[in-house]
Order: sequence, then C-alpha cells, then structure tokens
Amino acid sequence: MVLCVRVKKEKGEEVRNDLIRSGLLNRDAKIRADGDFILIPILSSSFGNYEVKDADIEPTDRKETDYRNLVNVPDDLKNILPNSYDTIGDIAVMKFPEELEEYAETIGNALLMTSRSIRAVMMDTGVKGEMRVRDVRMIAGTGTSETMHKEFGVTMFVDPVKVYFNPRLSTERMRIASLVKDNEVITDMFAGAAPFPLVIAKHSKPSAIYSIDINEYATELMKRNIELNKVNNIVPICGDASEVIKKLPPSDRIIMNLPQIADSFLNDALSNLKNGGMVHMHKIMDRESFDNESLRITDEMKKKGYDIRIDRIAELKTYSPTMSVYVLDIVKV
Repeated sequence: MVLCVRVKKEKGEEVRNDLIRSGLLNRDAKIRADGDFILIPILSSSFGNYEVKDADIEPTDRKETDYRNLVNVPDDLKNILPNSYDTIGDIAVMKFPEELEEYAETIGNALLMTSRSIRAVMMDTGVKGEMRVRDVRMIAGTGTSETMHKEFGVTMFVDPVKVYFNPRLSTERMRIASLVKDNEVITDMFAGAAPFPLVIAKHSKPSAIYSIDINEYATELMKRNIELNKVNNIVPICGDASEVIKKLPPSDRIIMNLPQIADSFLNDALSNLKNGGMVHMHKIMDRESFDNESLRITDEMKKKGYDIRIDRIAELKTYSPTMSVYVLDIVKV
C-alpha cells in the first residue's frame, strides 16, 4: 500500500506540480484513477487540505537515466546531442546546436522521461537585451517558467524567462560569501533575483548589501526572496547601477556579474569603492589572451585616476570554443 493524496482529475496536474516543487511526489509509484478523482503517491503523511489515503498502487518501471538513449533523432546527429544542461529548481535549460533545434521537443520529452526532478525543459538561445535575460522557450513539460531554486541553505524564487540566473555560479557565490568580513558594506550592481546577496547574507555578517537591478521584475523577486529567507540586511533597488551607485555609501566589496560588458561599469564601481576594497568582476575573455586583457583594464583605470591590483583571475565557465567567463578580483589601492 502507498500513501496518496486524492484529488479531482481537473486539479491533478496542478497538485502534481505542487508536490514536485515541494519535493513530496513519490516517483516510485504510479498515479492512478479513482473514479472522478486521481490518486497521487506522496512522501508525507499529509499535503494541504487534500484527502490522504492508502492505496494499492503499481510501482513505476525502472527508467533509463541517459536521455540520449531514448531520443529519436537521425543517427548522424546523435553525436552532437547536449551532454549537459543547467538545472534551475525543477526546470532544465538546454542549449542546442542549430541542427538539433527542429528536434527540441523530442529531446525535451526524452529528458523528462529520464529525470525525476525535472518538471519542464526549456531551450536557451543566449542572453539578450538590456535586461540580460535568457532567450528561452519551453519545449516540454508543464507549468510556468517560475521555479524555486536551492543552494547552500538558501531558497529563492527565480524565473529564467524574465530574470537572468546562472546556477553554475553557486560555488562562486559561496566563495565570495566566505571572504566577507563582519560589518562590510557590499553592493551587487547587477543582482537579478539576488542570489549573491542571499548567499552572502546567509553565511556572513555584512552590515548592508545593496542589491541593484534595472529589471523591475528582478526587484520584485528580490523582495520575495528576502522575505522567504528572513534576511534583514539586503536593500533591493530598481534602477541603473551606474546612477544608483553614486548615491550609495562607500562599499567594501562590489559584485559585477555582467560578463558581456562589466568592465564598462568598472569606473563607476571604483568611484564608490573604499581604498583597499575589492571588486569581483565577471568578464568574457579569450582563453589565449586574458593576460593582455587584464593589463588593458589596469592601464585604462589608471588613466581614469584609479590604481588597481588584480589579485586573482579564475575561469568560471566556458562561453564558446575559444572564450570563457572569468572572475577578476580587483583591489583598489
């Protein structure tokens, strides 16, 4: 016997998605009909106000774990099927070579068949526009593009369609949090839904984190995430970071997660940064010539009246066959 919630058929998909988001759907047992109702196996003794009952439910069949073994594409394209994807909450975000785009729905459905934790699959065609959001569309699954993502003890609402979010930066977020000293003033110039501020607030004790984004919806997500995580030292601000930062108190640490054009805002960041303070700037650079690019940045800031020292350069992720996203830890001296 398996414990199940008993819900009207028309509510079935909604409740199933809620259970997935809550981590309470029992995927080892099948959903089955019960007259005008359906029985959905659960991993808890209750769920909301729904009726819970024991039922004789069939176990699910063992699943293939590699979607590439299930997907139906021409043989000459199988070798370019993506071997990785981003997981944001219960959403998978995949990038495809152009040759595979017409098979996107087939690929998405195959991934859903092999992953218990994925509710929907989206195709990503890159970051675009002033709001730097991903150009994504749903290719398989159900529900909206908003999801709940967890990392390092933080739970946050994110929406990859409306606000930029990169789950691959979780280790970098924790690294910066570990560097923060008590009572620092921190500014995140391009905060999105505030993943950097949230992880920092959870694991260190800054006096204030000014969390800026020009995207109004990002600011709304920030506010919801601040309330959800019960933190009181993050200040959400909607506006142009280059203008907002002029009105803020001097910062001990500034985060610049805008890899396409972050260096064009470095002058604004340094104007706010205390002497001895640090900027964590993300930038896309050619892997063969990033040393030259670092020298260029140092020389350019010197011409603008700022002496800087680059203490650390580290590769964060691959961007293209020849380029990667790097983080530069820049000290104002």
